[in-house]
This record gives sequence, C-alpha cells and structure tokens, in this order.
Amino acid sequence: MCTESGGEQRTYLQQSAYSYGDSPDTVGLSKATFAGGCFWCTEAYFERLKGVDRVESGYTGGREQRPTYEQVSSGKTGHAEAVRIWYRPDVISYRELLEVFFATHDPTTLNRQGPDVGKQYRSALYYHDDKQRNQASNYMRALEDAGTFRSMIVTELKPAGKFWIAEDYHQDYYRNNPDDPYVVSIARPKVLKFEDAFRSKLKDSYLKQQ
Repeated sequence: MCTESGGEQRTYLQQSAYSYGDSPDTVGLSKATFAGGCFWCTEAYFERLKGVDRVESGYTGGREQRPTYEQVSSGKTGHAEAVRIWYRPDVISYRELLEVFFATHDPTTLNRQGPDVGKQYRSALYYHDDKQRNQASNYMRALEDAGTFRSMIVTELKPAGKFWIAEDYHQDYYRNNPDDPYVVSIARPKVLKFEDAFRSKLKDSYLKQQ
C-alpha cells in the first residue's frame, strides 16, 4: 500500500503539516482538485505538465479537522488522498487536466487503486465552480458513451471543500525518495508510462531528464 518510510520524523513533521495554502504566488491561477489513489503518484503526474505551477498533496472530503496521515490511512476519517493543482488555463485547460486524471488511474474500482485499498484511495473529482462541475460531468459521460472502460465509472463528483495539506515529507515524495520500495516498484513504472503517453505536454525540464 501507499506507505511512508519516514517513521522517526513523523511526529516532528506533522507540526508543520499545515504551512501551505493559498498564497501570493498562486494569485491569478486556477485551482483543480483530484483524488486518484496514492497521492505520491498523482502529484508526480501533474507537476510534470506545462502550465501547472504548483501541486500540493493533501486530504479532503472527510470529517476530521487537521487529519494526520495515520488517521486518513485508517480509513475512518472519510478523507481521500488528493492533490490540489494550481495551473494557468491559458497554457493548459481543465479539460486537459481531466484527460490526464482519467488516463492515469482506474476510475472503475471502488475505493481501490491497484494494491492500495480503502476509501482514502477512492476516485473523486472536487470541482471549484459550476464550469468545472459541468466539464467533469460531460467528460465522464463521454467516456461512458465511448465505452472507454470495461466497467462503469465510479468517480465521485463533489464540490471542493476544505483541503488539508499533507505532512511535509509527502510533498514531492516521488522526487525526494527515488529509492523507496513503493516508488521503485509501483510509482516509477506508472510515471514513466505517463511521460511516454503525454510527452507533448511535459515541461522542458522533464523532457531533458529522459
């Protein structure tokens, strides 16, 4: 499952888990919030896209205030592991973000993504305005009509609520922990596949790494 390897640092890092949020460097940018399984992978996909200026891993859709990773991982808080994306709509559209979202996880498995099982790994779209809601609804309907997936899409479509930033060690986890067993065996093959499929949308810095 999506497990962390920073055990001894856990208590200290949780103290600064809520240091991020709306800030001057995000003024004028649009927001999108997606939950598609373990946020280590989801964050890595979106931060590679041209037009995406910032990606934050966190928790949303649940009951607890200031939830910790351990609480969310228990599946009892109702939160989903999610990412909040700050992007420039003149460079990348919300529809393009939807395309990436549905291409990088399985929206037909209820409360599960591969080896990661639990409500915290559910597929969910949290819209920030009516335009996003309509675009997401129409896009899912188009996928269903086209028979894109063998099974029915179970992705939740709900208004965006409070987004709690995850502990610091979860931010940029894929980049900062290249030798983590989960990254090596699960995340890296997915990210490499994504980079190949969406090469035309990658930032130059990621193209140079290939």
